[in-house]
Amino acid sequence: MATVMEMAAEIIAAHASTTPMSKDELIAELAEVHSALSALEKGENLATAEAQDNDEPAVSRKKAFGKDKVYCMICGKGFKTLSRHLNTTHDMKPAEYRKKFDIPRSQSLAARSYSESRRQMAVDRGLADNLAKAREAKKKK
Repeated sequence: MATVMEMAAEIIAAHASTTPMSKDELIAELAEVHSALSALEKGENLATAEAQDNDEPAVSRKKAFGKDKVYCMICGKGFKTLSRHLNTTHDMKPAEYRKKFDIPRSQSLAARSYSESRRQMAVDRGLADNLAKAREAKKKK
């Protein structure tokens, strides 16, 4: 029978073959899967192990909000935006996430480079001008 580490490595290899992952993400994922498999092997309840992990953030707030990626403070994975990940993976709303980790409303849950590129796209398309025209037309009515 395969060892726990071999099984964890096979699971991560299968996941990495379909999902692009950095070296740090691979290592973190391997450690997470290994600990889950070890807990199962010992007959421990996974919900209890997860509850112990949730007490402390996976990454610091300073590291969580980078230029190119925003890292989830629950699981440590990096994304361009966190909202969808929080909803699908952790069944959590952004407001709950902010409250749990004491993140101010002024802090965006999207990477700065992503926000800047979206802003530039809006400027290039003239969306601000269209909004101003629509507001002016509404005032005249």
